[in-house]
Amino acid sequence: MEWIDIGVNLTDKAFAQDRDAVLERAWQADVSQMLLTMTSLEQADSLLALCAEQPQRLFTTAGVHPHEARHWAADSSRQLAALCTEPAVRAVGECGLDFNRDFSPRPAQIKALEEQLAVAVDTQLPVFLHEREASDTLLAVLRDYRDQLSGAVVHCFTAERDALYAYLDLDLHIGITGWICDERRGTHLHSLVRDIPASRLLLETDAPWLLPRTLSPKPKNRRNEPAFIVEVAKMVAQCRGESLQTLSDNSCRATRALFTLPEGA
Repeated sequence: MEWIDIGVNLTDKAFAQDRDAVLERAWQADVSQMLLTMTSLEQADSLLALCAEQPQRLFTTAGVHPHEARHWAADSSRQLAALCTEPAVRAVGECGLDFNRDFSPRPAQIKALEEQLAVAVDTQLPVFLHEREASDTLLAVLRDYRDQLSGAVVHCFTAERDALYAYLDLDLHIGITGWICDERRGTHLHSLVRDIPASRLLLETDAPWLLPRTLSPKPKNRRNEPAFIVEVAKMVAQCRGESLQTLSDNSCRATRALFTLPEGA
């Protein structure tokens, strides 16, 4: 059995002291590969260096998070397009819209998203999307690009039924995190996850955030890490009424197809 974590913030300072140990625990937990998350172009060098250490196991996105969209500049599209030629880069993102926190003005978020989608069209890389309280606007933007995109995943899906069905109608993939393990705010996902086709369902931790609340014992530092994707998988399999092996097979197949990943190391 194997797992692929499509969302790991491995350059976050939370991993600065023990990154190698975190990776080793992930490999021991049957995580075969990871897609590391880029949220600003300034992270590119460090992410590419990490991927170069384990080129069959570690891959990365390339893009600018909506929180950072205020920093999107005239030259950003060119920089992003250049990054997309790197073998380790398997998706454009993390890009999208966040109307929950509005750390960047909404017009700036939309502009940065549209220009990153244009790069994804040109490079034919799939898109790694972020969305919080912005599904209607995100859908409106995506509809202008979807036919030209090779694919896209709405990462860390936490929204409601209408948004899920609208994303599925656009043939988007859906990423599920430990949010589904949160009895305070994630129980609505228990029924929704059953409606995601097996070929569209991807798993992720979003580490170091979103530690699964069902995990026992919990680490003293309350930090999430890729090894804990197994806890997410257990809840997803339970909610879908399928075996862990079936979920492993289907989610890994779907992930490799979307991001063009090699067979597991």
